Amino acid sequence: MKVIHTNDAPAAVGPYSQAVLAGNTLYMSGQIAIDPAVGKIVATTIEDQAEQCCKNIEAVLKAAGTDMNHVVKTTCFLADIADFKAFNEVYAKHFVSKPARSCVAVKDLPAGARCEVEALAVVEG
Repeated sequence: MKVIHTNDAPAAVGPYSQAVLAGNTLYMSGQIAIDPAVGKIVATTIEDQAEQCCKNIEAVLKAAGTDMNHVVKTTCFLADIADFKAFNEVYAKHFVSKPARSCVAVKDLPAGARCEVEALAVVEG
């Protein structure tokens, strides 16, 4: 196993890694809308938070040597299911390969986040 870390995505806020590569499978921890440049969530709308989540995922994927087209499964968490449509519009722009997905509403997310996305991806080579 190889731990993946990049300064282009937020540091873990607990005892875990941004991602772990096992064989050719990348297991990513959930990403919330923390802006790595300032270390906190600055976006307020679901659209802007979803955008930041996707940017964070892209940064971790790049650090692991892969990209969004190699994501095979995501799990998405929304603090309010009423955000589902707006979240999907942003998500669809980034996950154009349409990986398998689960999306659920939860009571709360860390740091007051409105959404969180975790991913599994293939790393070739």
